[in-house]
Amino acid sequence: MPTLKAVESRIRNVEGFRVAVYWHHGGDARGDLEGFPTYPYQQAASGSTTVAAWKRTRFRPAYPGFDVEVLDHRGASVSGNMKLATLRALYEE
Repeated sequence: MPTLKAVESRIRNVEGFRVAVYWHHGGDARGDLEGFPTYPYQQAASGSTTVAAWKRTRFRPAYPGFDVEVLDHRGASVSGNMKLATLRALYEE
């Protein structure tokens, strides 16, 4: 089972954006935390998907007990109504 840091990196490689994973109760989870299942997706979610929908349909089912912040190219958290295509375009600038 990979570390949290490896899972965050895999999400970045598949989805095209960075994330920060937290314990569900709000505490920061360390990157060297082991025992995470591999991110189960090989293909990025549709660009028309919102950040909130991505969290609900992809992240939460795969990692119960954890929350995630989706980050823009500067490392700031983005709003749930942002489309993934818009977010990915920020990384290409």
